[in-house]
Amino acid sequence: MAYQKLQAASAAAVTPSDTTNIPAPSLGENSGCTLYVGFGGNVRVLTAGGETLTLYNVVTGTFVPVNVLRVYATGTTAQNIVALW
Repeated sequence: MAYQKLQAASAAAVTPSDTTNIPAPSLGENSGCTLYVGFGGNVRVLTAGGETLTLYNVVTGTFVPVNVLRVYATGTTAQNIVALW
């Protein structure tokens, strides 16, 4: 069984962008982060696997357990999104 890490070592506010990935917290390569959604809505993301998808109706206070590289501005209505590594 795989071990799931439940604590983040680093966090940063996310500014949705259609062209820029979420910057990694260190100078290393960004392999993706999980998200915390502070105010609910839709979240359109680029996953670490290269897929673009929209998570519809994400509830306020939800953690999104997907390795995310980018949160798109277009298609995202949720707010107060935090990246967690």
